[in-house]
Amino acid sequence: MNLEQLKQDTTKMIWQFSIPAIISMVLTSLITIADGFFIGNYVGKEGIAAVNLGLPIIYLYLGVGLMVSIGGVAIAGMALGSGDESACSQVFRQTIVTTFIFSVLLSFIMVFSFQPMLSLLRADRCVIEYFQEYYRIMLLELPVMVVNSSFGMFIRGEGYPKYYMKISIMDVLFNIFLDYVFTDWLHMGVAGIALASLLAALASFICILYFFVRKASIYRLGGFRFSGKICVQSILNGSSEFIGEMSTGIAMFAYNFVIMRKIGADGVTAFTIVGYVAYAFSMVIVGFGQGTSPLISFAYGAKEKILAAHIRRRTNRYVCCAGIVVFLLMAAGMEWYSRLFVQNERVEGMIQSGMLIFMTSFFFSGVNAITSFYYTATGRAFESAVISASRGLVVLLACIFTLPFLFGMTGVWLAAPVTEGITLGITLYFLRSRQ
Repeated sequence: MNLEQLKQDTTKMIWQFSIPAIISMVLTSLITIADGFFIGNYVGKEGIAAVNLGLPIIYLYLGVGLMVSIGGVAIAGMALGSGDESACSQVFRQTIVTTFIFSVLLSFIMVFSFQPMLSLLRADRCVIEYFQEYYRIMLLELPVMVVNSSFGMFIRGEGYPKYYMKISIMDVLFNIFLDYVFTDWLHMGVAGIALASLLAALASFICILYFFVRKASIYRLGGFRFSGKICVQSILNGSSEFIGEMSTGIAMFAYNFVIMRKIGADGVTAFTIVGYVAYAFSMVIVGFGQGTSPLISFAYGAKEKILAAHIRRRTNRYVCCAGIVVFLLMAAGMEWYSRLFVQNERVEGMIQSGMLIFMTSFFFSGVNAITSFYYTATGRAFESAVISASRGLVVLLACIFTLPFLFGMTGVWLAAPVTEGITLGITLYFLRSRQ
């Protein structure tokens, strides 16, 4: 990374770092969408509902992984900007090991959380069986996924974003191929989908290790001295990402809780299928955030605060345009999309009536998320945490527990755009108060 080049070719550098990250994250979302396609067509709508009921578990893993990883990457990036390569390597090693330990401990804890969670949601017997088949295997896959994601952030920091993009492409293709083999040929159902994810993640992990053994020049594997100070700084600095993912998990649980009582499993299935689009778009935003965060941290560490803010403003414009494009594309292909996963008139009707309402949130969510990434990358955890908590927990939960009871399924679709609109006001307040 070169400061003068970043100043002269800011737009080029943003795209150079963001496009591979976006592709990698979108490909990650395609795995989820492909899983939904195979589950919907080979298992049924109950299988889709079962997988969605456990999404809070996945968000918990993502929250812990991002909290440690993004906080560590930000510290390493600022150290690199100040010229301390030794500190960079030490932070990298500690971050990876800490991420692995935390995610493995989570798997042990989650084994005992299945039954209370399913009882609270009042899931029927068929959904419970599918849930247990899928997530027993996913408790092995999720730690690998989290560690892979953490490694990927440091690969981008090394200046090799395309390498991780290639790994992501391989991961998606291998995962989809195994989905087909395990569901169509071997008839393994949701257990086969989970096993495909595990095997693909392990294959990606091997390719990542090869990079750090053979290609890495800054972030090298090896021994390290554990620093409690760095650990605390990483957790505090990445706390907004933890709050964001945990808020999403809590919100997803609240969505499922309300929908199961107001509409039933068909409503959960419809919400899940629309949620695939939201998930894919959120991965575009995260790709921009992960791509530009090293640039922002580097500029900020080099005392170029105006440049760091300039990168944020440009990225915000890009995510706004992306939201408009996704909205228009899905508006044109809404009927086709609703029939892709299930052949059920009631579910298709819910999807078509609610998709456009739900997707208006895309006009605001990008700015909120990128600004949160910006505050994390510059070490301002408070502002980032407030934005994340507002859009993912406080305001959203208020909307989830009020709007559906007032407007039924329409209220479910309204919760996200109302939340993002209110959070945008908070985001603009922080930005203006610092000028």
